[in-house]
Amino acid sequence: MQMPVNVFKQALRDGRPQIGLWVGLADAYVAELLATTGFDWLLIDAEHAPNDSRSVLRQLQAIAPYPAHAIVRPVHGSVELIKRYLDLGVQTVLVPMVETAEQAALMVAATRYPTRGIRGVGSALARSSRWNQIDGYLHRCDEEMCVLVQVESVAALKDLEAIASVPGVDGVFFGPADLSASMGLIGKPTDPAVQTAIAQGIATVVKAGKAAGCLSSDNQTARGYLAQGATFVAVGVDTSLLVKAASQLAAAFKGQPNAQGEPNAKGQRNAKGQRSAKGQRNAKGNRGTAHSPKPDPSY
Repeated sequence: MQMPVNVFKQALRDGRPQIGLWVGLADAYVAELLATTGFDWLLIDAEHAPNDSRSVLRQLQAIAPYPAHAIVRPVHGSVELIKRYLDLGVQTVLVPMVETAEQAALMVAATRYPTRGIRGVGSALARSSRWNQIDGYLHRCDEEMCVLVQVESVAALKDLEAIASVPGVDGVFFGPADLSASMGLIGKPTDPAVQTAIAQGIATVVKAGKAAGCLSSDNQTARGYLAQGATFVAVGVDTSLLVKAASQLAAAFKGQPNAQGEPNAKGQRNAKGQRSAKGQRNAKGNRGTAHSPKPDPSY
């Protein structure tokens, strides 16, 4: 068997922007669906979403047949957790809350076998080596590992130049939510002070020759990060997309009359005095059933 090539890492080296989506619904069916939608990468979140090793494995398997690259974020920068994810077949990790260059170096070491690192050897049990069926896996896999570290505090920003300069760190991701909290602006990731700090951080990372990344579900903000030099940018979160779409759909039928005066709430009169409840007469004396719309043939 051939070694899987880390196309995401290669794209970062080539300076090709990679657009991603945060995946927090912790379900393989959802992950596969999202893998078909055209994103370059999908972030399986095991920090804030209810994921464990088995749910991550199922999502990796679901994404594998598609071009989207799977990245996993562990709950914290643990050598033991990273070892487990790598054995499951993860080639790119996003490590949260990295504060110092020393921490960053430890995370790099966790992804490399001795003598270059400290990753434990258990390839006979590992999906990553296809259970020892990939030729030369132990000698070649280090080159396909991609380490992304998250800078999301004032303390980390102070050590950013050193963090970005650590050999083996492929990219630095700025976490707007935690960074804003660290700056005393919790809940305000788009505050000018936070955005200025991120812009300066992106410039520092790019100067160090590494890839910079960030997340924003606001299109203008996300495009701004790309314009500033960020290479990997997440432009949405699956949970937020679902909540927004479902809420808008519910509101369209249960909210106030729309601009055409058509009813949104069942049984309430619209601007023309007509009722929407089935079988009830409207202002013209007609019943709702006489003018029931035809089913949408697209479903």
